[in-house]
Amino acid sequence: FGSISIHPQTFTHPVQSQTTMEVVSNFFLCLSYCLGIVGTLLIYSILQERIMSGTYDGERFGTTVFLVLINRVVAVLFAVGMAIINGESLRLQAPVFRFFVVSWSTVYASASQYEALKYVSFPVQMLGKSFKMMPVMVWGMAVGGKSYKLVDWCVAAAVTGGVTEFLMTGPISSTSATGTSLFGLGLLGLFLVLDGFTSTYQEVLFKDYNTSKYNQMIFINLGSCLVSSATIFASGGFNISFAFIAAHPVFLMDATFLSASAVSGQWFIYSQVKEFGALVFAATMNVRQVLSILLSYVTYGHSITGWQVIGLCAVFGALFYKSAQGLMGSDSASQAEKKPLVEKKVEDASSTPAPQEKV
Repeated sequence: FGSISIHPQTFTHPVQSQTTMEVVSNFFLCLSYCLGIVGTLLIYSILQERIMSGTYDGERFGTTVFLVLINRVVAVLFAVGMAIINGESLRLQAPVFRFFVVSWSTVYASASQYEALKYVSFPVQMLGKSFKMMPVMVWGMAVGGKSYKLVDWCVAAAVTGGVTEFLMTGPISSTSATGTSLFGLGLLGLFLVLDGFTSTYQEVLFKDYNTSKYNQMIFINLGSCLVSSATIFASGGFNISFAFIAAHPVFLMDATFLSASAVSGQWFIYSQVKEFGALVFAATMNVRQVLSILLSYVTYGHSITGWQVIGLCAVFGALFYKSAQGLMGSDSASQAEKKPLVEKKVEDASSTPAPQEKV
C-alpha cells in the first residue's frame, strides 16, 4: 500500500505545476499583446494628430492621401513578409474587382479621418470611431444578413447618445482649425460610412473566397496604393508632397513611424484575437481609446467641459459593459467570441478574419 500512496504524489504534483505554468504563461502572453496594441496605437494616435494638426517650421502638410499611400506601402511590405514566413499563397485568391472595391473604400475612409483632424480635435475623431457601431450594424444587416440583440442596440444607442452629448456641450475644434468644425464632422461621417462598408465587405471576402489574412492584406493594400497614387497624380500632389519632404525631412520620419506603428498594431491585434478571442480584443481597444483621449488632452492641451466628461463616461461605460457582458456571458455567441481563432497546436487559422483597427 505504501507504493500506492506515493504514486499520486509522484504524478499529480508535476501536472498541477504544469497547469499553473500554463496559466501564468498565457496571462503574460495576453498582457504582452495588450501592451503591444495599446503602446503602438498610442504612438500612432500622437503622430497622427501631430502630422495633421501641427506644422513643420510653420508649414502645414496638405496632401492627406500621400500619407495614406505611405501607410499602404509599409503595409504591403509587412504583409508580403508575413505571408512568406507563414507559408501563405502570394497568388490572387479572389476576383480583382472585389479587392478593388475594398481598396477604394479604405483609402478614402483613411483620408477622411486624417483630414478631419484639421477641423476637429483628436478626441472627437476617436469618439467618432465609437460612433461607427450603428453604421457597422446597419451594413451588417444589409450586406451580411446579420441580426442583433436588443442589448446590442441599447449599447449602440448609449454610445451614440454619449458622443452626441460630447459634440454638443463643449469645444470640439482642432487647436489649429483651418475651417468650421462642421466640415470636420462631415468628414467623420464619411469615414463612418466607408469604414463600416470596408469592415463588412472584408468579412464577405473571407467568407465567400476563403482568403487568408495576409493574402487579403497584400492585395487590398496593393489596390490602395494604386487608388491613392491615382488620386495624388490627378490632383498634382506628388510634386507638392516631395517638395514638402525635401523642405521638412522630419515629416517623412514621422510618417514612417506612423505607418510602422499602425502595421505593428495590426500584428498585435491579429495575434491577440487569434490566441484569446474577440472579446479580449474589444476590452483592450476600450482601454486604448480611453488612454488615447487622455493622452491627447495632456499632450495638446484640449479643453473639456463637465458635460463632455459625462458624455465620455456614457460612451465608455456602455463599451466596457458590452465587453464585460460578453466575457461573462454563457450564450453561444459570447462563447464563440471568447474562443481563440485557433485552438492550441492547430496551425492554420488564416482563413478566419480578425477584427481590425482601421488606419
